Amino acid sequence: MPPILATAEVDRPAEEVFAYATDPARFCEWQAGVVSGHMDGEGAGLCGRCITVRRIGGAERASTSELVHVDPPRTWSVRGIDGPIRAAVDVTVEHIGADRSRVSIAVDFTGHGIGRLLVPLVVRREAHKEMPANLARLKERLERRTS
Repeated sequence: MPPILATAEVDRPAEEVFAYATDPARFCEWQAGVVSGHMDGEGAGLCGRCITVRRIGGAERASTSELVHVDPPRTWSVRGIDGPIRAAVDVTVEHIGADRSRVSIAVDFTGHGIGRLLVPLVVRREAHKEMPANLARLKERLERRTS
């Protein structure tokens, strides 16, 4: 199956969109279910790890992703390395005009153990529903911010 893709055009410069969209401490502001997040390690290089805590089924669960690619302000990629459901997330930001950008987020999942059942039955369906709303919140928050 292809990754789940959501895109939004944002009235903000690419550098600002990239910085906000790839900051795990800000994920809780625009991603449904995220309680907190932070980078562990260097963060700017390929040795960083993204720790995200999500509320799933009434409990808070942490997941760790490894930063596998970063090219500010254009692309950022992480790959899940623990848990039964591991996400691969690719963020792309394009400059499309004066203080205007297009942000695209592609997400895919692999299941391990019970996750093999959950990914096709629940996780992908929920992500399909959440992604457009998440991108709408990202756009709204960025456009409300002052430079």
